Amino acid sequence: MTALAGLKVLDFTGLLPGPFGTRLLADMGAEVLRVEAPVRPDMVRIMPPFDSDGLSACHASLNRNKSGIAIDLKTPEGLEVVRSLVKEYDVVVEQFRPGVMSRLGIGYEELKAINPKLIYCAITGYGQNGVYRNRAGHDLNYLAVAGIMDYTGRQDAGPLPLPIQAADVTGGLYAVGGILAAVIHRLNTGEGQFVDISLTDAAFSLQALTAPPALVGNEQPKPETDGLNGGSFYDCYRTADNRFLSIAGLEPQFFSGFCMAIEKPELLSLGISKQPETVKLVKSTIQAVIIQKPLADWVARFAALDVCVEPVLTFAEACEHPQMRDRNMVVDVPMANGERQKQIACPVVFSATPVKYNLTGGHLGAETDRVMQAQGYSPEQIADLKKRGVLA
Repeated sequence: MTALAGLKVLDFTGLLPGPFGTRLLADMGAEVLRVEAPVRPDMVRIMPPFDSDGLSACHASLNRNKSGIAIDLKTPEGLEVVRSLVKEYDVVVEQFRPGVMSRLGIGYEELKAINPKLIYCAITGYGQNGVYRNRAGHDLNYLAVAGIMDYTGRQDAGPLPLPIQAADVTGGLYAVGGILAAVIHRLNTGEGQFVDISLTDAAFSLQALTAPPALVGNEQPKPETDGLNGGSFYDCYRTADNRFLSIAGLEPQFFSGFCMAIEKPELLSLGISKQPETVKLVKSTIQAVIIQKPLADWVARFAALDVCVEPVLTFAEACEHPQMRDRNMVVDVPMANGERQKQIACPVVFSATPVKYNLTGGHLGAETDRVMQAQGYSPEQIADLKKRGVLA
């Protein structure tokens, strides 16, 4: 038994936010059916590298544990398939701009009329209302509009694009949370509902420690002015072999232990200062010490010390780190061709309903025949719909 066994999700999403969220649902046991267009498949499908089955590794990872069907939503026959499917599904997740699904005739109101208990989650860049509701955007734009990009990077270099898609992934996570909250509400009341997820809202909400000082004390964030964005000794420092060491012991006991370890007790009284010149002195002193030895020496020095100092690892090193191995954060997932593919694991660990990794994401329309036959279509009817481009 898995945590979400019995929950059925019809997934119309693409790229990263929706597929990331529905993968989490699928990892936890939900039955997720991914719907794609026959002639305009998800762009992630063309992202290299490609595995031994000819599939994008990104697609295979994001669509783990899901089934797939290809339907042309611009045809009456394709829309009829969706209306038939939604009768037996608990959740619909879509990622089109506001109003697109309604114009097709399969928006929330139309599908709710078919399935009154339906939970319908729409993921968009800016949400279902607001002046930006129909505006195009990507992760960098959402972080920029949310006020986050303005205080990334260094003062002399300007904003620094994040190496991860923070808004997209956070939006996917909020979608999961919103869907599961709606599921609980439905269990209590029998009512379905519409869940509106804005990627910009999701990004804006990440400023949990930045917003209170700014909103209440008008302490507006800027690069390298906050204790957590380079405005204190909390930072990364270059080693002799051009690697980096992260030093983050903000609490007095941690900073004290760190100062003793690098033989700089004179920094103890200076580390809590927010004065720019003092911060600059503390950081330059730390840097002058750290640059003297290679990363391995510092790792050995701090291995037994509880002072919040860790090496800045490459992704390959992180995958092999004992902590990641102990947590089984890289898993081998079966592929349709019998081989196995390494992927990042689901980070949710259950004591009674463990996550399962059944299959990597598959080829376009891999389960079209099976799904359509379950809906009562004959092999001849399916073949005809494929021939006319309604299905793939």
